[in-house]
Order: sequence, then C-alpha cells, then structure tokens
Amino acid sequence: MNILVLNCGSSSVKFQIIQTDLDLITKNADKRLAGGTIERVGSQALLTLQVEGKPKVRQAQPLRDHRVALDVILRWIIASETKIPGIRSLADIHAVGHRVVHGGEHFTKSVRITDRVIDQIEDSIDLAPLHNPANLKGIVAAQELLGPGVPQVAVFDTAFHSTIPEHAYLYAIPYQLYRRHKIRRYGFHGTSHRYVAYRYRILQKLKREQVNIITLHLGNGCSACAIVGGESIDTSMGLTPLEGLIMGTRGGDIDPSIIEFIHHKEGMSLPEIDTVLNKQSGLLGISGLTNDMRELLDEEKEKQDRRASLAVKMFCTRVKKYVGAYLAEMGGADAVVFTGGIGENSPVIRERVCEGLASLGVTIDRKKNNAMTGGKEGSISAAKSAVKTYVIPTNEELLIARDTLRTVKNVPRRW
Repeated sequence: MNILVLNCGSSSVKFQIIQTDLDLITKNADKRLAGGTIERVGSQALLTLQVEGKPKVRQAQPLRDHRVALDVILRWIIASETKIPGIRSLADIHAVGHRVVHGGEHFTKSVRITDRVIDQIEDSIDLAPLHNPANLKGIVAAQELLGPGVPQVAVFDTAFHSTIPEHAYLYAIPYQLYRRHKIRRYGFHGTSHRYVAYRYRILQKLKREQVNIITLHLGNGCSACAIVGGESIDTSMGLTPLEGLIMGTRGGDIDPSIIEFIHHKEGMSLPEIDTVLNKQSGLLGISGLTNDMRELLDEEKEKQDRRASLAVKMFCTRVKKYVGAYLAEMGGADAVVFTGGIGENSPVIRERVCEGLASLGVTIDRKKNNAMTGGKEGSISAAKSAVKTYVIPTNEELLIARDTLRTVKNVPRRW
C-alpha cells in the first residue's frame, strides 16, 4: 500500500508517501517514496518537495488554507514530471494517516476516521487548542479531495501514554476537577517514544515485554518517557505539551503561582501569559537570542555568551533530573535512549546530560558519542556502564504509515 502521511500544523503541512505492507514491515523494508513541507499556509507559502533520491524542489506561492495546500501537494504527487515510483494517479494513494496531537481519554490506539471520531477529536480541542483544529483541517481537506473511497486513519500523540497508571497521571488537585473536566496528564510525542522503543527492541532482539528504558525526545519540543514492560508508565508532558522539560520556546515545569504573579506585576491577561509560556520562554526566553540549540552552543563556544551558556545548562539539568527521577520510579532501567533533533545530533548535549549520572549506572564513551551524528543509530555507552545509552533516530511518519496499514487491514499491532 502507498500511504500518504499528513501532519498539519496551524500554518504548515508536512507529508510523506510511504510504501508499506505487512511483509515489508516484517522485513523492515518499508520505502519512503516522497515527502515535503509547506510553511506559512495562509500567506505567501514556502514549499519544499522531494522525490526520494532526487533533488529538492523549492518554490513560493500564495496558499490561503490547508485545503489549497493539500491540493497543491496532490497535484505535485501525480504530475507527469514528478515521477514518483508506483504513483500515476490519485488512485495509487491507498490510505491516509493523520497525526493528531490530542485524543483525550477517547483514544488509546489509532482508529479509522468516521464522523464520530471527528466529533471526539473536536471534543479534545480544549485540551490542544493550538494543534487539534489544524489536525482536523487536514482530515477534512483529505476527505474532500480524495473522496470517501480512500480510508483515513488518525494516529494520536497521546495514545501510547494511555497505559500510564492513575497515580502517575492524576494531579494533586480536587478529584472532582478530573471527573468534570478530565484534567490529568496525557503526555505527547507518544508516536516518537513508541517508535524508538520498538527500534531498541529490534536492536537488542527483545520481546516487547522485556523493554525497560527511558526515552528522551529532545528537539524544539522535548519530553521524557519511562517505559516498563514495553508500556509508558510516566512521561514529562502533562495536560498540554507545556509541562516538563525546558524546550525551544516553552518553559516546562514552573511554580503555578508565577502565572498569577505575572498577571499582577505585568498586567497581562491569561492568554498573553499563555503566549509567553509557550512561545517566548524556554531556550529563547533564557538566552534572549534563539531557540536553536546549535546556535546557542556556537554562541557559548565562540563568544562565551553567559546567557546562552545558562540556557544550555538549565536545559541539560532539567533533562538530568527527569532521568534520575525515572530511574528511581522504575527501580532502574536497562537503557537511556536519545532521539529528536537535539538528541540525535548533539554529542555535547548528550554528554552534559549524562555527566554526574555515573552513580546511577549511566556512563558514556566520549569517542562513540562524538561519532554518533547525522542519523546514525547505536550505542554510546562505556563498556562498564550498567545502564546502556543509545542514540536512535525517530521516524514518526513510518510508524503512522504502519499504523494506518494495520488499522485499514484490521490487523492488531504488536508494537
């Protein structure tokens, strides 16, 4: 099957076409045929399109909404000059897999999209007002453009974390607030944590129930996950993606009373404070320069910028605290796994996160660590390390494609 994977943001559309079937999954031989991104949807959009193995095509054109953006993508896919192997018309797109950020308590696995499913995704908009509306726009656009004959599947960021036990997902606030409004920890990046745990299992030749690891998704958004017996038992993000680790522009964990304090001192409204915490905090807020870790490390090295160095130190310290907490909660782990843009490509950050964790069994090999960049996969552990350390590039799109196939074929997933 040729699966179109869609990830729609508030002003962006990311896509891939992945060829997969049950035999290819078993052999780990799925193929990425094409992919790309459209940014600045709603104005003069920037398009980057690529057939696998060929040069990227870049262009700009005005695109007023997600439906128009998806229409442009579909026209490019079937254009005679594009020449995607095995695709000559829209009939060669056999299903669509949609990344949906928040499934609330409705969804514990990927599901085929129906009117009822759309209603339930809409019910979760209050929990993810920045993400779910955009995800829904992509679903509606794909239904309109491809018609009812092409099955559509929703794959939820929150689903992997549905196994977190009650004592870990509840907040210590009046219980009736959970019962009335479902205020609880949901967690995000679930597709990434799930994929990385799957790859670790394959590398170690383990059964799903033998996977006991801590996964660290470190990018512009960051989260940690404790996985025991192949299931998520705790994660750093909460009701929304704002809680937990320090991120590119999100502050992560703070004293909740800071919100009222800022309101009183700065005269800001709650929406304004929410914008500060989500878009002006984190690495950007501390450094005053950028949310890009690469640029902060350059500023620290070349200019000895104090605030850039401070932002990096705060970032690594917060990650380290979660690793230590999860090791205690899990009673020890077999491995710590780094993924995401920073986790996969920054030996400096990996080394700083692991500094001081030797007493907990985590020791890395500096030579291995420095060599592990550019999409490489493998161990960076020192030989004596009781807890192994790995770098495993994430592939959320592949997992979405596989889930879409299994859902359409009604085949239970083993991971």
